[in-house]
Amino acid sequence: MTKLFIAKVRTDAGPKPLVTVRAEAEGEARLFLTAKYPDALIEAVEEPSDWASDADTGSKAGDIREHPGVAWQAPSSLA
Repeated sequence: MTKLFIAKVRTDAGPKPLVTVRAEAEGEARLFLTAKYPDALIEAVEEPSDWASDADTGSKAGDIREHPGVAWQAPSSLA
């Protein structure tokens, strides 16, 4: 079963909007992101604790979506 991960991706042109990726684990998520953005720096990949989106985040392993207008914010460990 896949999990949702959020990623902070930076290209030569600057930071991408928030990126989501479906994967089994963080390592797999990084592989999918590296394949999609081969010349980019993958600065962070996190499980989004209680983050919810009304946008389509995909359902299959390898689904990568950009969310324009949404900036990266690291998940909070505070409940």
